[in-house]
Amino acid sequence: MTLSLLLVGSGKMGQAMLGGWIDNDIDPANIVVVDPNSENLSVAQKLECTGVSSATDIPGDFQPDVIILAVKPQVIGDVLPTFRAFAEKGSLVVSIAAGTRIATFEEAFGETSAIVRAMPNTPAAVHQGMIVCCPNAHASTGQKDHCDRLMKAIGSVAWIEDEALMDAVTGLSGSGPAYVFYMIEAMTVAGVKAGLPEDLAVQLAQETVAGAGALARQSDETAAQLRKNVTSPNGTTAAGLEVLMNEENGLGSLMEKTVAAATARSKELG
Repeated sequence: MTLSLLLVGSGKMGQAMLGGWIDNDIDPANIVVVDPNSENLSVAQKLECTGVSSATDIPGDFQPDVIILAVKPQVIGDVLPTFRAFAEKGSLVVSIAAGTRIATFEEAFGETSAIVRAMPNTPAAVHQGMIVCCPNAHASTGQKDHCDRLMKAIGSVAWIEDEALMDAVTGLSGSGPAYVFYMIEAMTVAGVKAGLPEDLAVQLAQETVAGAGALARQSDETAAQLRKNVTSPNGTTAAGLEVLMNEENGLGSLMEKTVAAATARSKELG
């Protein structure tokens, strides 16, 4: 099915989406990108999309099936009124602006406008992101299918009906890659302190995390069972896990506090 798209904002996430869409057979001739940054526009134009620096330069006969808002939450309020006319004519509005509620978009585009709020994370840059989508009551089945297709081009997609869950999604999945990157940092430092050369410690930490993630994703067993599978009684892994799984200050307790803090901050920003 041919889709016409209006992408507002073409930073790193916008560019990741563009690449994924084109790789999944969406014709760049049907994509218009709006971004005041000339370097970002240059990337879009090299992909053979139409790139414009202002909404006033959008071709007059262009009516997108989907508007994708990929701008920072700090400027989203200034951007919304510019695109109301498209929503009033039936465009689905998909926003990836963290913390911005559906009600904000309904106020800007009209109460009966079709809205999907999406929360992707940064592995979308390599088309391995996790994207959670929440529609409003006016998004049709067909429009949700359009959104699903677009988001699956950059990763795995889950749908929720309760928007209140988006804060926890942000705390776990949206912010989650940073937690993993920090784990890689910490494992690297620990390896160096144990006597490894730094370049080897970096490689071991990166590949171990990537490989374990791939195994967890592909296996039919739970993460808990996979952990048990590699833990011999009184062995090296058991010794390490005894520290990591300490009830008071181990990883479980720390991760619970981490996700709770990020979730609380998402609620504050919203």
